[in-house]
Amino acid sequence: MPDNFLTIDGVRVPRFLYGTAWKEDATRALVEMALDAGFRGIDTANQRRHYHEAAVGEAVKAALNANRIARDDLFLQTKFTFRRGQDDRLPYDPRAPIAVQVEQSCASSLQHLGVKVIDSYLLHGPNQGTGLTDADWEAWRAMESLHEQGSVRLLGVSNFAVDQLDALLQNARVRPRFVQNRCYASQGWDRHVRHFAAQNGLTYQGFSLLTANRQVSGLPALAKIAARHGKTVNQVLFRFALEIGMIPLTGTSNRAHMREDLAVFDFRLDPSVIQTIESLLSQSDERFSLP
Repeated sequence: MPDNFLTIDGVRVPRFLYGTAWKEDATRALVEMALDAGFRGIDTANQRRHYHEAAVGEAVKAALNANRIARDDLFLQTKFTFRRGQDDRLPYDPRAPIAVQVEQSCASSLQHLGVKVIDSYLLHGPNQGTGLTDADWEAWRAMESLHEQGSVRLLGVSNFAVDQLDALLQNARVRPRFVQNRCYASQGWDRHVRHFAAQNGLTYQGFSLLTANRQVSGLPALAKIAARHGKTVNQVLFRFALEIGMIPLTGTSNRAHMREDLAVFDFRLDPSVIQTIESLLSQSDERFSLP
């Protein structure tokens, strides 16, 4: 389909990613399943607390060795996570300077994933809730060095607010290309961050689109939109994400749902429907009417 890939700085980026958080011992099997279903973008992190990056690498290696996919067709994204986001299974020496921690974590990710280059490398959250600290800048400068050395192709951030993105853009030597956030309908699907990203050359990646918005999935109005298109509610929400310029992530463990999730490139939503979905939580079910 014509719109299922983007090209960013010469890198081919799938417009739908498979997320691997909280999969634990099932990670390898589920990533293999996702690749077989057609996913070509895999999101992980070198954070053993919530991810099993080495198992992602096992799945990738198995698929590559069996010639089920080619490396050039695969987009691998992982992250550097500060100490406060980790448990005791660290991919770096916590006593080392942060720049060294980034280098060690990236080297570990390359080994886990069994590749020579990481397609996208994200800073997995800032060091504090507002603004950027010296630690954030030390990590980012180290990530920029990895990019300049050719170890990673694109850089980005996760769990960043607008003020933090703005501060980063003002002084970054290598500009971030992605911001990945949890996406709440109650916050206009992270409208402020999305709009800032679009205005500044970043592509927004949204996770927890379904799990963070269960109240939306059950709205009769959304069911009507889905029925009109002959699609499921989940498919409509993922198509909506694509329509507003987002790269959605799914973490489903169901083979049929994986295929359904990818079957969102054969229909479009009218602008009026997109506007309706953007404001779903601002209206009660009783007052809701389709355009």
